[in-house]
Amino acid sequence: MESVKRAAQDRPATTGAMPRRRFLKSAAAAGAGLVILPSGTLLGAGARGATEGTLRHASIGVGGMGAGDLGQIGGHPDVRIVALCDVDRGRLEQAAKKHPDAKLYQDWRELLQKEGARLDSVNVTTPDHMHAPIAMTALRMGKHVFCQKPLCHDIHEVRQLTEEAARRPRQATQMGIQCHSSIEYRTAVAMIQFGILGKIQEVHSWSNKAWTGKKGEGERRPDRTDPVPEGLAWDLWLGTAPERPFVKDIYHPENWRRWIDFGTGTQGDMACHIVDPVFTALEFTAPEWVMSYRSPPFAETYSPDNKIVHHFPGTKYTTGAIDYYWYDAGALPESGDWPLPEGKLPGQGSMFVGEKGHLLLSHVGGPQPLPRETFTDDLKRFKEEVVLPDIPNHYQQFVEAALGRGKTTTPFAYSGPLTETVLMGTVVNRFPEEKLLWDAKACRFTNKPEADAHLRRTYRDGWHVEGLG
Repeated sequence: MESVKRAAQDRPATTGAMPRRRFLKSAAAAGAGLVILPSGTLLGAGARGATEGTLRHASIGVGGMGAGDLGQIGGHPDVRIVALCDVDRGRLEQAAKKHPDAKLYQDWRELLQKEGARLDSVNVTTPDHMHAPIAMTALRMGKHVFCQKPLCHDIHEVRQLTEEAARRPRQATQMGIQCHSSIEYRTAVAMIQFGILGKIQEVHSWSNKAWTGKKGEGERRPDRTDPVPEGLAWDLWLGTAPERPFVKDIYHPENWRRWIDFGTGTQGDMACHIVDPVFTALEFTAPEWVMSYRSPPFAETYSPDNKIVHHFPGTKYTTGAIDYYWYDAGALPESGDWPLPEGKLPGQGSMFVGEKGHLLLSHVGGPQPLPRETFTDDLKRFKEEVVLPDIPNHYQQFVEAALGRGKTTTPFAYSGPLTETVLMGTVVNRFPEEKLLWDAKACRFTNKPEADAHLRRTYRDGWHVEGLG
């Protein structure tokens, strides 16, 4: 593809990265049409297209989940795909077959620089470590942003991105936790808030996925170097992360989730989905303390089993302050006393423990109050009194909100605090058996300064991003 070749030719031969000063200057030029509204919100010149009923969109990351996101957003009749970006030229060219009029780029910075004036929105579907840099840059250029979960790689990034979005209320934001909009999860939330179980005493959530290292195998990076595949811009894939050589099948395209430099383990992959209905139903804000009960992570990969407890202040839906447990990668709750269908746990899900019984919520499945015969009258009353509204699917919500015709259900104002809670697990499991006290307002652990060092990364030289420090 000609524009892909041109993008490769434009990059400095030494690193493949656009120098920071040149990018910031170019981004400013691309935003020359920015309008400052009285509220202080920046809207790009491209936002005019949205008022005409067409959303001009760029997809950043078009392989794997990115292909799904592109298909969902691009499938809306009022969306026009203006540009596509992926560091892997093979994936990019595959996506271009369905969008032959889109401009193609391997460097997201070049895309925003050259296409910014004719863009209204972007989706960010990349490895976790690049979510915040791309989303922050797009936000500051006045674009509507759909970002896959977890919202960011680090808690500091989450806080900065959440605050930036709050300053831009006219820009639509949405995190990619599609199950939030599903009827199954919305029904579970409604049941809990209706009081099917009475007040909630504790909740357990788990995932059988294992994005971890293994003792003696995979806990440290390989000591070899493999040839970079043709068409893969490896330096651009590394982005903000520390430089390292390419190794086949170890990082790209999928195994990056297990590496601390790039991913956020099973928690980042699945907890944003599974924690979400718990967070919504009980109206959690921020935990008071967090504690890990299992193995610490390896030097460069996540631990082979996780059990974490978050202690939240009480809400109107709980009996008081409440413990919320998360398990993954081999760790499972002790469920012997739970009234389980067929006597076993599903591979992923949550169990709400209430005053009147239990509610099992499989991922993604319908909520099951247990034992079911206990809740016959309550379920009948719930069905008679509660009617859940029809809503657009998660992606259509984003498009409609960006076009000024609705709202999103997981804007960064919601998904930011949710992601902070999830990512605390990636910090506290470095300090097993220690209760870490959390000061949400100051965004720090008050009794463990060493833990604060894991709240943010130092970006690689040449990859600093305005707004993220």
